[in-house]
Amino acid sequence: MVPLYLTEDILRRVNKKILDTYEHLNYLPVFDKDGKPGLTLVDPSKIGDYVIMTVRDPLCAYTDDPALEIAKKMDNYELAGKSGIFLTYTGEYKGAKISVVSSGSGAPEAELALIEFMRCSKANTFVRIGGAGAWNEDVHPGDIVIASGAVRDDGMTQSYICPQFPAVANYEVVTALIQAAESIDYPFHVGVIRSADSDFCGWGKPAVDGYIQPEHTEIIDYYNRAGVLCADRESSASIFLPQLFGRRGGSIVSIGDNVVSREGFSNGAGHQQAIEIGLNGIAILNQMDKAKKTANKKYWYPGLGLG
Repeated sequence: MVPLYLTEDILRRVNKKILDTYEHLNYLPVFDKDGKPGLTLVDPSKIGDYVIMTVRDPLCAYTDDPALEIAKKMDNYELAGKSGIFLTYTGEYKGAKISVVSSGSGAPEAELALIEFMRCSKANTFVRIGGAGAWNEDVHPGDIVIASGAVRDDGMTQSYICPQFPAVANYEVVTALIQAAESIDYPFHVGVIRSADSDFCGWGKPAVDGYIQPEHTEIIDYYNRAGVLCADRESSASIFLPQLFGRRGGSIVSIGDNVVSREGFSNGAGHQQAIEIGLNGIAILNQMDKAKKTANKKYWYPGLGLG
């Protein structure tokens, strides 16, 4: 018996020959419970078209769980799912139905939520709102970075396809976030974010007892010379997985420090502005989507205006 999540529509689009000869397929665990995906335990009917991905990050100076903190900025918010790992709320913001989910740190944990939302709900747009450290002289603590793409130095996304395959933020998401950032006249940058699993040696930071290898000391300068703006742990996941599966992905982060320009860490600097830009950017996306629907177009372009 084919697992429930492999619908007939999906089977038409995948390499069915591979699945037909995959001897473990029917025995892989499926954790769904009472019609809900087993890790997020969200009610699929309560999930909006737009999903904000957040991390319970103490460096972003949240006063509450980030899912709840952001949900409180929306109208008519309600609990959409709660598990031992994930907390999800859904609300309305300027006409857009938005879900926001909080999790632990890193691309592997982001994968769990992203896959369940894409598999079980009608969500089509995923935007990370989080924090990052700058590796570029032009980016300062408190600034905002809108990702145009991500360096996939994490292990999770490389499990799906070769590292040469790019992680490109959806242009509609980037455009909407830029317009939202311009509307509040706040310092922001657009460019490439580098994501990695390790927060120590993989970021060029000594680990226990000063452990570090020569190649680790080259990481920051290597990406600085290439023009990478900042580094985090989740943007690659939030961009790449939606892209791979035909959805829209993007990321907006606040900058806490800049090791290259020797600007020290400032807890939560610019993060409330990142949240404001993220929410307003999604509201603009909702208008763009309405304009596409009215014009019967697949892609938004400036001539369509906002619906």
